[in-house]
Amino acid sequence: MFRIRQRDVLFLSGGFVILLGLNLVFIFNFHSYFHTSFNVSDSSNTASISLTSASTTSTQSFMAIDSNNLQSNTNTIISPSYKPASVEQSIMDHLVEWGWDKAARVPGCNIWTKENNEDGQKNKLYEPLRNFRRELREYYKIIGEFKPIVGNLKEEIIKTSHSSLSSPGDANIGDANSNASNMSLSTKEDICKTLRLHPEGLPGIFSGSVQLSHTSTSGYIEPLTTPMRHPDFCFDTSDKEALMDMTYLIHDFEAMCLTIQPTSRMILIDMGASLSYHDEKEVKAEVPPIVHLLNLYEKFGFQFDHIYGFEVSFTEPNRVFNELLPKKYMPSYHWINAGVSSEIGHVLNPLDSILRQYNKDDFIIVKVDIDTADIEMPLVHQLLEDASFHGGVVNQLYFEHHVKMKEMAPIWRSAMKGSLKETFDLFFGLRERGIPAHFWP
Repeated sequence: MFRIRQRDVLFLSGGFVILLGLNLVFIFNFHSYFHTSFNVSDSSNTASISLTSASTTSTQSFMAIDSNNLQSNTNTIISPSYKPASVEQSIMDHLVEWGWDKAARVPGCNIWTKENNEDGQKNKLYEPLRNFRRELREYYKIIGEFKPIVGNLKEEIIKTSHSSLSSPGDANIGDANSNASNMSLSTKEDICKTLRLHPEGLPGIFSGSVQLSHTSTSGYIEPLTTPMRHPDFCFDTSDKEALMDMTYLIHDFEAMCLTIQPTSRMILIDMGASLSYHDEKEVKAEVPPIVHLLNLYEKFGFQFDHIYGFEVSFTEPNRVFNELLPKKYMPSYHWINAGVSSEIGHVLNPLDSILRQYNKDDFIIVKVDIDTADIEMPLVHQLLEDASFHGGVVNQLYFEHHVKMKEMAPIWRSAMKGSLKETFDLFFGLRERGIPAHFWP
């Protein structure tokens, strides 16, 4: 801890700090970066500066997990950062060149299916995307075989907070699922490591393609690509199973676990919660998508305290709770059979009436699938533009954005509005602000 009086100048190795009045000016040129916290007292004219080294390493060109970044610390100022996968960055760089800025039914699947572009040049995304598609199958095979050690993450984290401080266990986390009885879960880090699917984390699974995007708030996620759902749909656009296949979503459960505090409340806000939605559209899924998502989180120990389901279409409560909703979610499910409002401050705007009641220490998922652009777009833009929702307040966002794309036209029909560029700019912007945004099927 350094204490600096007004007008003093403190020189640090490789850089320096200048204090002018009560304004702080920093120039850094360190080999590692620092988390900085300030405590400025007007009465004593002194400033307290805490510098903590947090060097990072990389594996296979991926960013390493930094538990200091992922754990909430009210004494530390951390700005969210986002590193897109190379295929995602390439898409962002070529949106206009490919004509994806036009609100027309442009083809979006060629990056997956064509080895060469229309001009005869090699499609540079074809090979990494082909490898990524193969690795997605392996990733979900591993998830299917995953045997959880911890049933309820928050309960276990609470137990560790009540126990005396001790050093992390020395168990081989890569073999966590086969050595549960030998594993010491004495710290939150130990608990979260039980969720690691590969000894090298998710980069170990996607080492061939090296196509994972990384958020500083929730770890690794899938790159933003067309067709805004499972890539198998690009290879057979008549395949309704591929249309609703959710095994394109990538979650870094270990990294998300590190954000959970003993006081965290586990929240899901579901805007567009009709559990019979896809049957009505004759696009059948084995289980409703939201139930699939809940089951996935539950497998990794994320048990929700409150699930707020907003749905404008009237559904008999008896049908909701007796037929549509799995019984295990009864204690936490709030069925709100009313449409949401995009008006800021409105009681039926869940971002204002519900989300604002929680804070960064809580674990919050938001899903938006209202099928009414005039309502859902202002809500998502509220998340994009309101800084109070940034930097890890929303741990995951799922949104189905109906934009004009040739392959999706028979499904989305008149609901399509806007261009592919609009959707990529929107989701990329959300990710840059610390909101890990996923395309929802």
